Amino acid sequence: MHIYANGTICPAHEASVSILDHGFLYGIGLFETLRVYDGKLFLWDDHFARLSSGLLALQIKLVWSKEELADAIRQTVEANGLRDAYVRLSVTAGPEGVGLVAGGYERPSLFVFAKPVAALEVPPKPKRLQTLALPRQTAEGHQRFKSHNYLNNALARQELGARTDTEGLFLTHDGFLAEGIVSNLFWVRDGHLFTPSLDTGILDGVTRRHVLRLAEQLAIPTAEGRYRLEDLLAADEVFTTNSVQEIVPVLEVDGAFVPAVYGKYTNELHLAYRQSVATFM
Repeated sequence: MHIYANGTICPAHEASVSILDHGFLYGIGLFETLRVYDGKLFLWDDHFARLSSGLLALQIKLVWSKEELADAIRQTVEANGLRDAYVRLSVTAGPEGVGLVAGGYERPSLFVFAKPVAALEVPPKPKRLQTLALPRQTAEGHQRFKSHNYLNNALARQELGARTDTEGLFLTHDGFLAEGIVSNLFWVRDGHLFTPSLDTGILDGVTRRHVLRLAEQLAIPTAEGRYRLEDLLAADEVFTTNSVQEIVPVLEVDGAFVPAVYGKYTNELHLAYRQSVATFM
């Protein structure tokens, strides 16, 4: 694998990050995971907007333009001989030394990784949801960032184990539905689409927002709020979303089978999603 490291494309084993970088010392940094289809960055405007907002909140100076970051992604994808790719773009706070800083970060570091993705199955292969004993931590700031501070998710993955057919489901400390370890959560009941609201502390997922836009275009009524596990167990259809896997139907929740695994609304949204990719390409 070749990566982009602060302006240079190099083999991954040759890249390095300073031990004084606050991304390494304190987890101060942000990342975006996105899909590249046929060399084109899907939903890049949304990813860049979220990254920019997060960097501003963390007082990390954005020293690259949107096009410069896009070009770094394209260089990395091409260096790995890919046209379709999973991409991770990481911005760290930079080498500020031991000790927290009172001001902002003026010297951030940039790293881009790209790897191939498996061809998507049609219809998508369903997954199981398993409620985690570990609760979703509250956001450490005023919102949840897609940050390098990923311990909650890492511990959840350890709890769930290596089951590739199962996604862990976070609840909040007070028992409300939150999100998956690497996904946002949706369900359908009586023709209405539901998803937990951002005030539960979940990530403001780019694919989550895209699915809500698609639902609006399809005239599917949507609702965001604070819901209990019983609401999910009473659903007609359930699916998860993320930028790499797109829309993934759910077969069962905590061993209880979902009535329609790839039902009417999941199917409509999946087809609309694929059409948005095809139109974009």
